[in-house]
Amino acid sequence: MIHVSPISAFNDNYIWLLSCSDTHTAWVVDPGDAAPVNQYLDQHQLTLTGILITHHHYDHVGGLKTLLKQHNPVTYGPANENIKGIQHSLAAGDVLDVLGAEFQVLEVGGHTRGHIAYYSDQLLAQPTLFCGDTLFAGGCGRLFEGTPKQMYQSLSQIAALPANTLIYCAHEYTSANLSFASAVEPTNSKLQERINQVKQLRSQSQPTVPSLLGDELATNPFLRCQQTAVQEAASQHAGKPLDSPVEVFAMIRQWKDQF
Repeated sequence: MIHVSPISAFNDNYIWLLSCSDTHTAWVVDPGDAAPVNQYLDQHQLTLTGILITHHHYDHVGGLKTLLKQHNPVTYGPANENIKGIQHSLAAGDVLDVLGAEFQVLEVGGHTRGHIAYYSDQLLAQPTLFCGDTLFAGGCGRLFEGTPKQMYQSLSQIAALPANTLIYCAHEYTSANLSFASAVEPTNSKLQERINQVKQLRSQSQPTVPSLLGDELATNPFLRCQQTAVQEAASQHAGKPLDSPVEVFAMIRQWKDQF
């Protein structure tokens, strides 16, 4: 049986650990820090056999060197980014086996140019996506290297996945993201319900992720750039009509950066 567990790192990172109870083996996604990973492995008597990397930022790869030296796992990462310790470079359409489940690689540049995500409809009872810093619960990553068009296309690719896909992002940003989403769509009743749910979870120090893609489609403004309410809010903020979903996305991303 496969389990997916969050390992907290730094102030708000999640390192995702995938484990098989039958073999006591594990993989981790984006280990920015080796120490909490090793603590979890020791506590649960697991052997680290693989690492998946989504992009090159330090809070996602900082523990890679130590974990390689201590455990010698197989490592996978984006072909279009230079990351030391990656043994297998991946691009869109590549397929790999993780704990007996087939994973497909999606290229989702925008946050970084070569950012990738890992999708499987075999790992758990419903589809799963490990998307690093591309799509967050209620938000999306900043555009450090890519363009608004690139990020919009990446998010559109994710939006086309099954609505019951579990979105495993890498940060606990949900409360702040939904606060911004409410500024964009103050009359979105589903968004207000989600804000209340997230408040309850955080009051109990519980993670708000993974989230459901269906909930993102209903409440995340960065996936709703073709919705009239989001277009109107973006146009009002820009002080001019915005003609395309990419323009709407670019404006609300800029708005969020200053929020």
